[in-house]
Amino acid sequence: MARIKGIDLPNDKHVSIALTAIYGIGRNLALTICKDAKVDPTKKARDLDQDEQTRLRDEVNKYLTEGDLRREVNMIIKTKMEINSYQGTRHKRGLPVRGQRTNRNARTRKGKPKTIANKKK
Repeated sequence: MARIKGIDLPNDKHVSIALTAIYGIGRNLALTICKDAKVDPTKKARDLDQDEQTRLRDEVNKYLTEGDLRREVNMIIKTKMEINSYQGTRHKRGLPVRGQRTNRNARTRKGKPKTIANKKK
């Protein structure tokens, strides 16, 4: 089982797909990492030998991923909230940040509907 950045890669998936289990690595970056590490992206993760795993680890370490990236994203959000930017106020209120409409959707951000007494339907 390949372990990179504290994450166990899924054994039954191709290397390019398995790398996306790491926070901060998407499909395109995974393919770039495979190419730079000289690893076949269609190879299964369980078939990687030690040398290939080491090359992948070294290549992934060049990018900001996992805990460092999570920390940086949270710091950016806190900064926006402190300076009272529009996005910061939306974060504070628990509303969608990127311009989505809220009068009928946005249940993921807003949570369970709150019933209002005597509201006309």
